[in-house]
Amino acid sequence: MLPPLARRFVAGESAASALEHTRRLNDDDIGVILNLLGEHYHERAPAEADAEAYCRLIEDVAETDLRARLSVKPTQLGLFVGEDTFRELLTRVVECASDHGIVVWIDMEDYTTTDATLDAFEHHAREHGNVGVCLQANLKRTSGDLQRLADLPGKVRLVKGAYDPPPEVAYQDSARVDEAFETHLEYMFEHFTDGIAVGSHDPAMLARAATLHQEYDTPYEVQMLMGVRQRAQRDLARRQAVWQYAPYGSKWLSYFYRRVTENVDNAKFALRALRP
Repeated sequence: MLPPLARRFVAGESAASALEHTRRLNDDDIGVILNLLGEHYHERAPAEADAEAYCRLIEDVAETDLRARLSVKPTQLGLFVGEDTFRELLTRVVECASDHGIVVWIDMEDYTTTDATLDAFEHHAREHGNVGVCLQANLKRTSGDLQRLADLPGKVRLVKGAYDPPPEVAYQDSARVDEAFETHLEYMFEHFTDGIAVGSHDPAMLARAATLHQEYDTPYEVQMLMGVRQRAQRDLARRQAVWQYAPYGSKWLSYFYRRVTENVDNAKFALRALRP
């Protein structure tokens, strides 16, 4: 059973609890991106089991009027087993979602998985269009990746980056990451005319996105984590499209620990989340 603090960051251990969380958030005009917790599988069996669980979740969502999307991790769907396995299982999930008009976000993990993730996204963006992918502003390669994706269908989310890549591939200074985030954000508002997703809790970056929206009139949405700045999510949803990333499942402990301890900012957000 989830302890009280974990329940602020994880939408229960079952699909039913995740769907109930989605219904409550929808009542506040917040959409929900559901992620079944699991990653770094080195055998096919758990990867296939999670792919099937996602397909069942899609069927459950399709039977409701919920505003819900999915988010999957490449290593959850077998990337470490082999790229062929990942492509096969991702195709299974994306095609199932496409049949029901549901968007599947492909999370970006460690920098070593970036090429395989973007290749898979490009394939499904051209084939189905109901996919999104995440890019990390701290990676030095991201400007080139944005140029590659600018003319593709599908959705792109920009985040600062939660992993800890080496200095040869990523900016280490937080001010430099912020600078890159703003530069990439402006490029996206200018060139991604079908809409973008701003994955940030940083008020300065959200304000910058609002200013860029006024300048370019590009549609956008804000994406935030469950349990972080919850009041701000509700307030923002009154005037702006907001989607909450909500993980669920039995593998909650490692997610919760990593989310709180991965950097100082997230630890501060966790402490703030304890306040009403």
